[in-house]
Amino acid sequence: MILNLQFTDNRDIQSLFGRYDENLKTIEREFSVRIYRTQDGLRIDGSEEQTRQVNELFDYLLGIARSGRVVKKRDIVYANRLAADEKEGGLKRLARERIELPVKGGLVTPKTRGQIEYVEAIKQHDIVFGIGPAGTGKTYLAMAMAVNALKKGLVRRIILTRPAVEAGENLGFLPGELEQKVMPYLRPLYDALYEMLEAEMVEQYAQQGIVEVAPLAYMRGRTFNESFVILDEAQNSTPEQMKMFLTRLGFDSKTVVTGDVTQSDLPNGQTIGLIDAERVLGHVEEIKFVHLTKEDTVRHELVQKIIEAYDRENKDREK
Repeated sequence: MILNLQFTDNRDIQSLFGRYDENLKTIEREFSVRIYRTQDGLRIDGSEEQTRQVNELFDYLLGIARSGRVVKKRDIVYANRLAADEKEGGLKRLARERIELPVKGGLVTPKTRGQIEYVEAIKQHDIVFGIGPAGTGKTYLAMAMAVNALKKGLVRRIILTRPAVEAGENLGFLPGELEQKVMPYLRPLYDALYEMLEAEMVEQYAQQGIVEVAPLAYMRGRTFNESFVILDEAQNSTPEQMKMFLTRLGFDSKTVVTGDVTQSDLPNGQTIGLIDAERVLGHVEEIKFVHLTKEDTVRHELVQKIIEAYDRENKDREK
């Protein structure tokens, strides 16, 4: 079957095709089609199913290009993985779940089936748990949803928190003021913010109290109304801390809890609050638990191999 695609904007073509048509070569390899450049676009040769998927792929990639972001090889690779997983409609869902971030003129897109489920859960539920290994986008996507909600006026504040478990009782012995003492534990949250917003905007929001980053211990006694609250690295929270945090939820607010239960820094024998929360709250319909896996890893391809290697090592030890 032959599919003809036409493009009217040369800027779209430059981003879509890639340098020396490297993106087209990747599409050919990933989707098992042949692509030929024509005077005003492309001719794609393949089966009916292959050409349908490639047509949906270009709709998705055009959205990326028109947002101002350069289309990269990984966008194509992850789109192909989703198409293979879902057979029909996967790429349309991928295009539909783009998260617009007007400040930087870009967009964030969930790239796997698990990530799409995670984003949809955040849209539909007031409390969501995102549980999974490193690199699956748990914090990044939650942060994108928070910034998106703030820009759309759905919330008035973003609250970001993490347990400073490594500091423990020794926090008072560290040099500097409170902010300096806890900064090493909160720095990753700031890093994610700076990817979403201009540096001046982050600083302005922080000064105005619109964005607040604080250790989990300082959430006690507070209530968050019209807020998007993210608890990151929740595998380092105790059951008592988790209960305290979840009961901070106020009106017109959302809470997202993220963590990797295989990487807890709590002392041996200490119950992990993240695991305990699913045991206690798993039956509550209004609360959604989304489990991401190594298949949802969207960092460097070596990260997925590292996760698989450690999984094998852990299984060998348990034998």
